[in-house]
Amino acid sequence: MTNRHVTHKAVVDARKAQEQALLLEQFRKMPIVQVVCEKAGISRATYYRWRKEDPAFAASADEALQDGTSLVSDMAESQLLSQIRDGNLGAVMYWLKHRNANYNNKLEVTAKIKTENEALTPEQEAAITEALRLASFSDEDISTSLPPNIHGQSADSPPAAAPAADVA
Repeated sequence: MTNRHVTHKAVVDARKAQEQALLLEQFRKMPIVQVVCEKAGISRATYYRWRKEDPAFAASADEALQDGTSLVSDMAESQLLSQIRDGNLGAVMYWLKHRNANYNNKLEVTAKIKTENEALTPEQEAAITEALRLASFSDEDISTSLPPNIHGQSADSPPAAAPAADVA
């Protein structure tokens, strides 16, 4: 490389570092990529390319975005508390519903769990055998000692042809 190329690359790298620092600063205030890119004069494509090419920048950006998200959450909670102080019933209910278990929506489920193992009925065994056959398991995979299937055939006999459909 010539001196001219080295100087140009240094200028480009310095500008990129400055733009990345500006992005990170803005993310700490506003955790919305599109808004921050517009404020910094950087395209979203450039931002995502930088993330892909530079894992350290991606990690810094993620941290800055998290900081910005925390800031906005703090501001929102502050506003909510102000509304509660002003007697806003909706804000009061929101706070109670999300911060106090006594005000949560409740769903009660009552169920009886059966723990005993019951033997399958012959019809259930036949249905399982037929399902296995339909799932293309070979006859060798299916016990031939099972009772007849739902069509009255034994497990090892070929299925009967389906009755012809009436054509109108």
